[in-house]
Amino acid sequence: MRRRAFIATLGGAAAWPMVARGQQSPKITSIGWLTPQQAASLTPYIDALRSGLAELGYVEGRNIAIVFRYGDDSIERVPELAAELVQVPVDILMVQGAAVPVVRKLNLKVPVVYAFSGDPVSAGLADSLARPRGNMTGLTFMAADLNGKRLELLREIMPELQRVAIIANPEHPGEQIELSYSEATAQKLGLSLRYFPTSTIDELNRAFTEMTRDRPQAISLFPDGFAIAHRQSIIDFAKAHRAPVISGWPVFAKSGALCTYGPRLAESYRRLAYYVDRVLKGAKPADLPIEQPTVFDLVVNLKTARALGLTVPPSLLARADEVIE
Repeated sequence: MRRRAFIATLGGAAAWPMVARGQQSPKITSIGWLTPQQAASLTPYIDALRSGLAELGYVEGRNIAIVFRYGDDSIERVPELAAELVQVPVDILMVQGAAVPVVRKLNLKVPVVYAFSGDPVSAGLADSLARPRGNMTGLTFMAADLNGKRLELLREIMPELQRVAIIANPEHPGEQIELSYSEATAQKLGLSLRYFPTSTIDELNRAFTEMTRDRPQAISLFPDGFAIAHRQSIIDFAKAHRAPVISGWPVFAKSGALCTYGPRLAESYRRLAYYVDRVLKGAKPADLPIEQPTVFDLVVNLKTARALGLTVPPSLLARADEVIE
């Protein structure tokens, strides 16, 4: 009897390692996040990304770890931050904004998915949206025709509008395409455009000086990383000269622009999770077409409108996705 009990005990003891092996934690996949921007400017979009990942079964601390690197508005730091993430190492790299063309030149071995505000073809990231190059693919926020629609919105708010200044970064891939749409719409509306290329602080200050001498009635600000970093000085200048600003992303309206019309960025960042999932499951980035935005938001800042003595038509307010009081 004691022998049988001893054998049973041995059998139970032998089973423990098998149970333990069956209960081992799943492999943690490391995902890198790289951006030249500040963390605070992207918080709501990181939340949307996490939500998209969770919907696909990826939860931080359970089966993924996201390693963040922020450049704090310094594009020069991108190569060193990318090198840090490669050394972690990460299984896949998510790249945001102006860091995307920089990372392309680094020829990293790790697969890359991105959220990019420029035109991927102009940036050399793809032969076409259907044919990404190398081991990189993702989403673009650019829908160039929206620049014409923004001028139409300005005319709707300001029927007497004649003179509009365009502030845009000539180094932003696809900027000339956006400018062409603006010029075509301006011609249709009978507007006079003045273009101010600004990719540096000095160029922006020169633009301010010229606009002080010849004041525009409104400013169309093309959205990109440079515009984000310097949005407050641009909007404050415009307010001081009673010229409303229109742009593409909600952060500009929340910073005091009159209104914004552009892609619903939270949806784009949520969609980025799809690319992460596909690549982690074995898809090659070059086989995943680049997507453009399909959902758009109109945000109106009524506080700014009142400060500038403008009346926003009720029909436009009725179309707005968000109204800032």
